[in-house]
Amino acid sequence: MDQPAWKNPRTALIVDGSDAARQRRIPNLASVDLNLLVELEALLQYRNITHAAQHVGRSQPAMSRALSRLRDMFNDDLLVRGSSGLVPTPQAEHLAQMLPSVLNAIRELVSRSSGLRDWRSKITMAMPDHQSLVLLPYLLPRLGERVPHVDIVTEPLLDGALRRLEQGEIDFAIGQIGAAPPSYLRRGLYADRFTCLLRHDHPALEQEWSVGTFAALRHASIASDSNEGLGQVYDGLARFGLPGPIVVSNVLTAAVVVAVTDLVLMIPNRVATRVATMLPLAIVDPPVELKPYEVALIWHQRCHHDLEHRVLRREIAAAARMGRLDVSQESNREATER
Repeated sequence: MDQPAWKNPRTALIVDGSDAARQRRIPNLASVDLNLLVELEALLQYRNITHAAQHVGRSQPAMSRALSRLRDMFNDDLLVRGSSGLVPTPQAEHLAQMLPSVLNAIRELVSRSSGLRDWRSKITMAMPDHQSLVLLPYLLPRLGERVPHVDIVTEPLLDGALRRLEQGEIDFAIGQIGAAPPSYLRRGLYADRFTCLLRHDHPALEQEWSVGTFAALRHASIASDSNEGLGQVYDGLARFGLPGPIVVSNVLTAAVVVAVTDLVLMIPNRVATRVATMLPLAIVDPPVELKPYEVALIWHQRCHHDLEHRVLRREIAAAARMGRLDVSQESNREATER
């Protein structure tokens, strides 16, 4: 009576033997000298041992030994003598088609810096819309020149930024962020002060700009998650008896509303300077002392040594410096005009 195949010892042996043979056919890369592939590329290109040796900077005897090792590696003659020199075997012709893509991938793996202009990627940055308004006009032209195929995506909320950085959901977080916890790194981009935006013909501008005048105004505020800290400005002003601010979704909407009402909007000076170039708004320092507004860049340690990540950090910092210079020049012009 026939036994089931799974009970037949001969069948089991054949299966085991097949698995073992399959394992033997997979080479151990630790035993492979990848330099031999470079020498094989030259041999297949020149089909002449002397010329191939010169191309890779080896002696003719060393290239002959490399060909012998390659023949052992592939269990094939690879190149044989013909009437006009060395002729590739069918196996060698197959390898000649595969080698360029394989070696190019290895070269890119070990030396990525040469191909930054060809780098294609999507980079996601969590930063409030008002920081996008300040940084992107300087950052995007720089990236367009240096890494033109990188797409930038911004997300307006910093909520959960640390977790999202760790899990690779975002690449950077930019905003009012305190000290970096373990496994994260932080780079200060710039410090700013808060200023007030009012419509250019606001009645308050004709009065003495005092704490009383300031406290009597109705304020607009930008909706933000707690990590960004804009709402903390109004928390700090509670001692002046200000009514709760009218919360608006983003800085441009708030500015448009302020430009046609008697509301006042308190935002960082860089943002105010940018917005005031687009709308009929006046910039006034608040009559109360407020803590400086510091903007920082934060990233996870796992990306710290990545080449492209380093390039982007450098470009973000450079864009922040450019914005700082422009704001300084604008402030000097305003002081001269006054």
